[in-house]
Amino acid sequence: MRIIFHDNYRDSSYASDSAAAEGRMESIMDLLSEQKDYFVLRPKTADIEDVLRAHTEEHLRRVREENEKLFRMAMLSAGGAIYAAEIAFDGEPAFACIRPPGHHAARASSWGFCYFNNIGIALLKLRSEGKIRGAFVLDFDAHTGDGNIDVLADYPEIKILNPMSGDSKAYLAEIEEHLNKLDKIDIIAVSAGFDSYEKDLGKKLKRFDFYHIGLLLKKFSKKLCNCRRFAILEGGYYQQDLGKNVLAFCQGFE
Repeated sequence: MRIIFHDNYRDSSYASDSAAAEGRMESIMDLLSEQKDYFVLRPKTADIEDVLRAHTEEHLRRVREENEKLFRMAMLSAGGAIYAAEIAFDGEPAFACIRPPGHHAARASSWGFCYFNNIGIALLKLRSEGKIRGAFVLDFDAHTGDGNIDVLADYPEIKILNPMSGDSKAYLAEIEEHLNKLDKIDIIAVSAGFDSYEKDLGKKLKRFDFYHIGLLLKKFSKKLCNCRRFAILEGGYYQQDLGKNVLAFCQGFE
């Protein structure tokens, strides 16, 4: 299992929001870095051309002019997502512990602590290189990834699921049912939002549910796309359990 992380993600001064909270990255990486079979890899900043596949020039310019430090962090976050996708394409599962998140970043706008659409940037880079055509995106964040939907709207071969079931049992069943209907995909990508946790904003999933989701995605990646799968961090703000929940997901996903 490959973990994508850069020490700059520890810097909480790039913004004043819940995703930028001090200690959030440490709550995850303190656990992931202890796992003997996990290898931490350092990403590079995304290129401008990578971001412009997903966003308008005006949006990129607006983010940069608003806050140069935030812009640099968002570009590094996009680079982390790209690196995870590249590793996954080569057949090794990857989890990108990155911030800021991205699933609320649309082509020409953003909100919800997001600036650039990390999942979209990563998938469109693979697609531009002829590596993939079809993909499946699971977004289990507590909030619908409207940015993912907008950025990937012109690519019908890329399917997106934001589960909406009201309890954890139905939620897991919804994911499995959707996976059973898939075919002709080249990679599985995950917007992993741990604010769907029972003690976080979503108040729905237990720790074992995250493990179960990871296990389902592992199983179907073997069946559908030569084991190609990667996940990137989106929400998750209950720091007391955040690292444990991320680890549970990774243990199913690895």
